[in-house]
Amino acid sequence: MPRVSRRKGDAARRHADTVRFVLFEARPAGLDFTQLVRATDLSACQVRSGIGALKDEAASRGWPPLTWTREVGYQLGADRTALEAYERAVVSQKLNEFRRFITGTVAPHAAAHPNDKWVKHIVAQLNSIESTLDLIASS
Repeated sequence: MPRVSRRKGDAARRHADTVRFVLFEARPAGLDFTQLVRATDLSACQVRSGIGALKDEAASRGWPPLTWTREVGYQLGADRTALEAYERAVVSQKLNEFRRFITGTVAPHAAAHPNDKWVKHIVAQLNSIESTLDLIASS
């Protein structure tokens, strides 16, 4: 029998329901991770699993998304400014990750093997992704 992803199993869905209930109770305020663990009476691992499952479930059911900021913590809601700030922060984070990956791994690989078909392909694709994320982050 194939193994079910932790984010799609029954336990993850129960943890997601618990996290969602606690976050609805806390609205409009958010909860940081430690507060979420205490309020749900779940372990840190269970809360992480529940957060992942809740993000997936919210997307599939059209519920307000789950966002996180350093100032507020985890929060459910569809406030336009909060969503835009969260999206910009995530895009900036991903842009930094891609740039570090390109400069730290892909560029040295390309320098060592300039005629490698794979490295040419990955350089072209990652440059495209970097350019797109840079446009989004700067707009």
